[in-house]
Parts: sequence; C-alpha cells; structure tokens
Amino acid sequence: MRTRDVNKEVIVKQKAIEMLVSQGVEGFGMNRLAKECGISVATLYIYYSDKEDLIRKIGVEMGKNFFEEMLVGFSSEMSFVDGLRKQWDNRSKFTINFPLQTDCIELLKHSTYGESIFSEITTDFKEEMTKFITKSIEKKELLPITFEVFWSIAYGSLYSLLELHREGKSMSGKPFEFSQKIRDEAFNLVIKALAP
Repeated sequence: MRTRDVNKEVIVKQKAIEMLVSQGVEGFGMNRLAKECGISVATLYIYYSDKEDLIRKIGVEMGKNFFEEMLVGFSSEMSFVDGLRKQWDNRSKFTINFPLQTDCIELLKHSTYGESIFSEITTDFKEEMTKFITKSIEKKELLPITFEVFWSIAYGSLYSLLELHREGKSMSGKPFEFSQKIRDEAFNLVIKALAP
C-alpha cells in the first residue's frame, strides 16, 4: 500500500479549494484535480475515497478553522458591544486574510454538501453564540428579536462592506477599501439598531 505524502496532500487541498471556487461543485472532478496537482488519480484515492469524501473533508476542515477563528478572544461572558465587536474583528480578519477559503466555505454552505458539513462543525460555535445572545438579552444590552433578524442586522452590513473590499470598489464604482474608520461607522449604527 502506498503511503501518504503530507506535501502532496497540502497541494491537493489547495488546488481543490481553488477549483471548487472557480468551477463550482458541479464542474469539479477528480481527474481534473489530479492533472492540476501533477499526480495520478490513484494518488488522490490514497487520501480520499471519492469526490464526495474529498469535498466533505475539505469543507469540514475549512469550516472548523473558520469557527475556531470566530471564537478567538471571544467569550459569551463579554458585554454585547465587546462581544459583537470581537465577532466583527474575527470575521473581517478571516475574510480578508483567507479570501479563497471564505469563498469556498460560502459555496459549500449553499451546495448539497452544506447541511452535512455544517451540522458536524457548528455545535460549539452555536452554543457559545446562543449563550452570548441570551445573556445579552437578560442583561438588557440587546433587544429580544428573532435570530434571523439579529443576524441580518448584526452582520449584514459587515459582509456587504467586506464584499465591496474584495471587489475593490463601491457601488458607485469608486475605489473602496475596508478600513477601521468605515468599520467603526457601520458598527456604531448596528449597535444603535440592536441596543434597547
């Protein structure tokens, strides 16, 4: 039996992410991936049993990294303002520093693989965020609203600004870069909308 080569495995993961983002789940194939990596298709099957296994394992790994990063420096005991600010910091850092992984996570979330990937990796994050939101409402730092409304107000503007940053231009076509000043302006408005 052939042994695993860690360097090849890293290349396979990176190329798979690139191809998923550029070609989508439907356009992604093991033969094409092997060719892009300069390896035989048989080598891919040392690491993964099939295309579905590869996509799921890569999705789980990326998702775990994302949710671990979201909890860096964050605690459900924080005040609502401090906790949400830390979430904005963590989300913006990840999105800016790992744009390809961010795009791939988003793609997989909306694919047929999304439910199986995210049900496996979000438990700790969901528990921590549920405690944070519940405590913030109990402390009267956050209005009691449905989760979907909370999420759209709390993060919608952040993700819109990060998308403009990724595109490098605003809706009017002017150059745009996400900055601390822009972030603070949007964050302060979000706090006004969510605080009692």
